[in-house]
Amino acid sequence: MEGNTTENSTSTKELTRKLDLLLRTGEILMDSSADTSRVKRNMERTAAFLGLPKENLHVEMDYYMLQVNLSDETHSYSKMRRCDKHAINFYAIQEISKLSWRAIKEDYSLDKYSEELEKIAHGPHYYSEWMIAICAGFACGGFCVQFGCDWTAFFYASLAAILGNRLRMWLNKKGSNSYFNIGVAAFVSTLIAWLTTFLSTPAVAAHLPEWLATVLHSDTPYHPFMACALYIVPGVPLINFVNDMLDNHIENGLIRATNTMLMVMAMSFGIALAIKVCGQDNFVKDLSMIPHNSFISYAIAAAISGMGFATIYNTPKRLMPWIACGAIIAVCSRNFVNLGPANNNIGLGQGLMIGSLVGSALISVINIKMVHKLHTPHQVITIPAVIPMIPGVLMYRGLYGLIDMQGIVGEVTFATHNAINGSLVIIVIAMGVAIPNIFARKWIAPNRKRKLHQLIEERKAKGKFVDLCECETK
Repeated sequence: MEGNTTENSTSTKELTRKLDLLLRTGEILMDSSADTSRVKRNMERTAAFLGLPKENLHVEMDYYMLQVNLSDETHSYSKMRRCDKHAINFYAIQEISKLSWRAIKEDYSLDKYSEELEKIAHGPHYYSEWMIAICAGFACGGFCVQFGCDWTAFFYASLAAILGNRLRMWLNKKGSNSYFNIGVAAFVSTLIAWLTTFLSTPAVAAHLPEWLATVLHSDTPYHPFMACALYIVPGVPLINFVNDMLDNHIENGLIRATNTMLMVMAMSFGIALAIKVCGQDNFVKDLSMIPHNSFISYAIAAAISGMGFATIYNTPKRLMPWIACGAIIAVCSRNFVNLGPANNNIGLGQGLMIGSLVGSALISVINIKMVHKLHTPHQVITIPAVIPMIPGVLMYRGLYGLIDMQGIVGEVTFATHNAINGSLVIIVIAMGVAIPNIFARKWIAPNRKRKLHQLIEERKAKGKFVDLCECETK
């Protein structure tokens, strides 16, 4: 800190605390995986509540470090805070958004704001570890249905994902390297999925009661291979990466992209090792991902996947019914536009990229209205709804093609084709989520800005804003 004297220690202490509270607000948001633009908007509202003049305030938002500076021609006060956790916590994102408005409207004291902020930081985890593992497992089963499996294979994929994810959570708690944990979890999930394929073989069925063999038999025994490790696919960082790039937060976007790539690579190595152990790689290149299920099956699977991933993100329970509806809207509209007569399906046959863009944009536009009815940020209800559309298998197949490459002819084409298609689909999904919201801000943002400006003027009239000159003369 600079520009202080011992004569105004009380004022200096209060200013220091305000800067600390501003940084703490940004830290919780960044550690909860809010996109950079949301962190910026919430910090600006918090600064208005704290009485920190916008014209004198400078905020630098790095993925791992937040810095604030309050200065004029003769004074300069600076603080910084490191952000290290980077979990996903939609409860915290929602509550800080509410708090930043409520603190201004109700004229909170610093003590009151600090108390409410720490309640959010140490707020409720709605779901136990086993519940998260089970829900995420069923989410992967929902993915499997989207790839065309039957409901028996849905449960096999879910079982493999539940056990692998629970192992990863246990390793994370033990403090093991997170990328190593991802690789181990992917290996175990794939190995379990391989073991379940034997339940559908005649050799095993011959040793089981007829009724049990019928129950355990799946016509799509290899489909769980494609979905059993998709609880690892980092959908939120992927979407945040594209959002940050579109909003011109290039550095943070690139960091998120790099972290995402490392996670997908760790997953791919784990799956590739399991494939080598079990000697079963037909699903990597040969197994079709084109589904031929009914739209009722798609809807049920989408709802399960949307709610399953929402539990991972600590999404408030009250939002689950709408997240299920949102996932159904996004996935079914995607499938209707994507599939068509060319692949013996009902739909327009416009391809995966156009379908993914339409599905994500449609639910994003609808949620622009729903955020006011549900009193929650757009990100909290939109991202879980579009996660079931993330092309984790294409990403995995692209990386696996590079890992397992032994020659040149055909293998480069295979890896490149999947990697490019997967990347493009991710981009269009993120654009579908982001662009309608960006356009909507042309109508929404002016009203919010007018409201915020009015509240700021009222606080200035009450003498709530910091005057750096008075700070030194008090």
